[in-house]
Amino acid sequence: MALGIPDWLLERIALGELPPETLDDARARLEREPGGAVRLARLDADSRRTLERHPPATVAAEVARRERLAQVRDEVARRGESQGWHGLSLSVPVAASLVLLFMSAPKELPEPAGMSPPRVEVATERIKGHPRLRVHRQGAQVPELLSDHAEVRPGDVLQLSYVSAGSRHGVVVSVDGRGAVTLHHPATSTGSTALGTGEAVSLAHAYELDDAPDFERFLFVTSDGPVEVAKVLEAARALARQPSEARTLPLPLPGTLGQTSFTLEKVR
Repeated sequence: MALGIPDWLLERIALGELPPETLDDARARLEREPGGAVRLARLDADSRRTLERHPPATVAAEVARRERLAQVRDEVARRGESQGWHGLSLSVPVAASLVLLFMSAPKELPEPAGMSPPRVEVATERIKGHPRLRVHRQGAQVPELLSDHAEVRPGDVLQLSYVSAGSRHGVVVSVDGRGAVTLHHPATSTGSTALGTGEAVSLAHAYELDDAPDFERFLFVTSDGPVEVAKVLEAARALARQPSEARTLPLPLPGTLGQTSFTLEKVR
């Protein structure tokens, strides 16, 4: 069942950090949501205040400083390991580099309470690995990242996201212990199967678990080209008709398509 726009998705709408079709759908849902426009305006105002307190140029300088420091530390570690020093001594060039770095580095910015240091992510590292799903359970405070085969209960509200890892298209479906099949991406069977790139991309709709028994399994089918949603749904329904196998077997689809799954164990 689709619910209201959660706060973390509201932030992505404000920043435009969703694929175009998903972003348009999320904005339309927000417009229909009572008080949705007010929530978005409040978030925009808060973002402006944050930027006033921490100008982008100053933050960028601090991020660059920390990145340079990390690079020098890595170089020290590599040289120490290759020469068996275990970090007890430094070659003259490396030691000199450290001295120059600390002398030239700008003064470190004070960090607001509760905030961790800025994290630098290299774009090429974001697509390493294989396509995969991530599932968060919504709670009263911070969403909980679930592990594969985690226990869940009827009524739990889940938010799905995917990491495309270089795949350009994909379909996300789920099969439950009652044999029901649900399409999660794209939003409709005629929608675009294009995937977003970079870090985990959240789907526009949260999902509330019903009372179907035993398990809820999410399957992510990926490809470099458009995927036929109807064929994926047909394969999912065929698998769902065999409850003893639907928990573990892959979808009966061509080997040219990639598949990965995420299973949750239902408890009462």
